[in-house]
Amino acid sequence: MYSLKIYPYRLYFKQPAGTSRGIYTTRDVWYIHLTSNEHPGRIGIGECAPLPNLSYDDLPNYATLLEQVCNEVAYRGNIDTDWLRNYPSILFGLETAFLHFNNGGSYALYDTPFSQGKQSIQINGLIWMDTYERMLQQVEQKIAQGFRCIKLKIGAIDFMEELKLIREIRNRFSKEDVEIRVDANGAFHIENALDKLEQLAEFDLHSIEQPIKARQWEEMMRLIEKSPIPIALDEEMIGINDLSVKQTILDLIKPNYLVLKPSLHGGISGCNDWIMEAKKRNIGWWVTSALESNVGLNAIAQWCATLENSLPQGLGTGALYINNLEMPLYLQKDNMWFKE
Repeated sequence: MYSLKIYPYRLYFKQPAGTSRGIYTTRDVWYIHLTSNEHPGRIGIGECAPLPNLSYDDLPNYATLLEQVCNEVAYRGNIDTDWLRNYPSILFGLETAFLHFNNGGSYALYDTPFSQGKQSIQINGLIWMDTYERMLQQVEQKIAQGFRCIKLKIGAIDFMEELKLIREIRNRFSKEDVEIRVDANGAFHIENALDKLEQLAEFDLHSIEQPIKARQWEEMMRLIEKSPIPIALDEEMIGINDLSVKQTILDLIKPNYLVLKPSLHGGISGCNDWIMEAKKRNIGWWVTSALESNVGLNAIAQWCATLENSLPQGLGTGALYINNLEMPLYLQKDNMWFKE
């Protein structure tokens, strides 16, 4: 017999976090606290963190729905994974709460060299949208800290300013010294997207995430066919939960990479499906957190470590908040380590 309690929590950003969709200053999350009379003293904690105006389950009645789902899970004694694919942030929170509980309450959710403190995960340094000067300052700080891969959010300020910023980085650091990824969050228009990609290609970029808005499959397919820069899907995968539809998208669009976020893309189980299909088609991928607190970030990192992917992962968002929860994660240069 399980008992699930819900604790809402508001996170406060250290500084405004800008994307092409807007600026975040706070972040509301819900923690699931799982216990059982059969195992006194054991707990499992999971984080449910829908992103406003982006998550498939960003709903006005989210708190009520979460309570109903938790009551159902307590009654059933298990998770209805298939039904909850439409509520990915809830599914992720429940999956990881049970992982934590079934692992005896240890935050080392899987038995890996990472969870044993013997191996790290290389991560990219995230550069938020801001003025040219402040973005350049962020880049300089990340590189000084030892990051060898940086990811820039683009699409909100003037495109020529963004090109100027990337040119400045490349003038200082070759692609062998610093790998550059950019994320447009769907900000480019179909009419000029290819032209912008051709201008960006001058700077030896690793990839660009979601250059145009999602659900324009044929346009994205044609853009990928012509693009001089590898293209990764992100928002394109939100709300796609049927395995046959996932297969259709990958066969039609033929992306170069997938960027996987459990809170957005069907929980851990849904992301495992995407990875399985990507491997069949020789499509690359990496894992990224979606502004969760350290509770969700740890769960994603623990799962990510089981996948043995050598690319830099997008797991560096844990230092964004002034009131984050403590987890046994720490950074050395651009490497994330776990020590419980």
